[in-house]
Amino acid sequence: MHTTGPAPYFQFAGTARQALEHWQRVFGGDVQIATYADFSRTDGPADAVAHGQLTGELQLFAADASEGDTPFAATGLLFSLLGAAEPDVLRRWFDQLAEGGTVIDPLQQRPWGDWDGTVRDAYGVTWLIGFEDSAR
Repeated sequence: MHTTGPAPYFQFAGTARQALEHWQRVFGGDVQIATYADFSRTDGPADAVAHGQLTGELQLFAADASEGDTPFAATGLLFSLLGAAEPDVLRRWFDQLAEGGTVIDPLQQRPWGDWDGTVRDAYGVTWLIGFEDSAR
């Protein structure tokens, strides 16, 4: 595995598998999941995700929080995908992340000419998506 910067690792309250599968539908890539049973862990349900990852265009990690761990919640934090792909791909990602989630600020052209918008997905992750205006 080659990483060029920090990759988020989310601890969810029992929804890690669903989040990883959703992100795979949005971003593509491969999902690998190991359960608590796979790791011989007894601090949660046997079928809970002990470690999961999405590798591809994006690299994201997720697990189900074990007993005593605080699940993911965030305010004041955006995961930026500014210029991370071609505009048509970013538009598609925005729309797909909005499914079951909340559009906080629609993807739109700004007065300075570039495009951006903010969406919180169904798993509480807030994404800032945008791209430069290619007409300039």
